Amino acid sequence: MTPLDLVILLKIASYKGKPWFQQDLANDLGISQSEVSKSLNRSKYAGLLTPNGKNILKMALLEFLQYALPYVFPVKPGAVVRGLPTSHSAKPLTDHIKSSEAYVWPYGKGTVRGHSIVPLYPSVPEAALKDEKLYELLALADAFRVGRAREKDLALKALKKHLELGE
Repeated sequence: MTPLDLVILLKIASYKGKPWFQQDLANDLGISQSEVSKSLNRSKYAGLLTPNGKNILKMALLEFLQYALPYVFPVKPGAVVRGLPTSHSAKPLTDHIKSSEAYVWPYGKGTVRGHSIVPLYPSVPEAALKDEKLYELLALADAFRVGRAREKDLALKALKKHLELGE
C-alpha cells in the first residue's frame, strides 16, 4: 500500500456508490490513469476493494484508517505555514473541537496559518478544493495520523456515518 492508495479509496468513498471510471479518478485527483490502475490492484490485493475493483470494503477501510494509518503513514506537525486546514482544523471536526492550534496542508493559495501536515499525496490540496466530500474524508484521515484520542473518536464516528456503517 502507498499513501496514494488511501487517497484513491477515499475518493471512491466520496462518490457514495455512484458509478465511476478510472479516468474519473485520474482527472479528479490530478494523477495518471496508470497510477490509478496500479493503486486499485494493490487495494484489491490488500482486501480493501471487492475483486471487481468497483466497491470499497467499508469495514476493512475503516479498520485500516483507524488502526494502521497512524503507523504506516505517520506525520509530525511541522513549521507554521500557510495552507488548507486539516484534521481537527477542518470540517466536520471544527464543529466539535475548538483549538487555537491549527493544522494545515502547505498550500500557497491557502488562507489559514498553522502547523504543516504533509498530505498523503502532493495533489491532495488541489483535489480537496474540487470536492468537499473528499476534503472532509482526507481531513478525517489526518485526524488518525496526528490527532489525540478525542479527535480520533470523533473522526471514527464521522467516517462510520459517511460510510453508512451505523452510529
